[in-house]
Amino acid sequence: MNDIKDYIPHRKPFLFVDEIIEIKDSHIRTKKYISDNEYFFKGHYPGFPLMPGVLLCEAILQSGAVLIANITKENIKNDVPVVTRMNNIKFKRMVLPNNTLEMSVELIEKISNVYFLKGVAKVDNNVVVSLEFACGLVKKGEMGLK
Repeated sequence: MNDIKDYIPHRKPFLFVDEIIEIKDSHIRTKKYISDNEYFFKGHYPGFPLMPGVLLCEAILQSGAVLIANITKENIKNDVPVVTRMNNIKFKRMVLPNNTLEMSVELIEKISNVYFLKGVAKVDNNVVVSLEFACGLVKKGEMGLK
């Protein structure tokens, strides 16, 4: 699996991981290049475009989903990681057009089919958001997906 689309079902315009920098058994580092013509900038503070905080969290969650797929050696053909919890979300800085978002996610614990993780996103080595989250693996058939 070399392409991010091999790991997770997300597609443009809702794919927020552009590149896998490093992936290990319990850790992943990824990047998202924020162009100045991202669709969300058109309506999220016109004249002062900011990447929405919920999308910053989504970029971390998607990075975690890639990590889970790598750990389980499953891919989008069988199981889908679904977020079940987000805790201790801390926003520190804004993300602006032409920034590069660097995400790091670490697996903390696995219980049954639930993965507990923590993640951070940075721009220029400065933390913009950090959070803890959990994802459960769900069979596509259980979600009504094929």
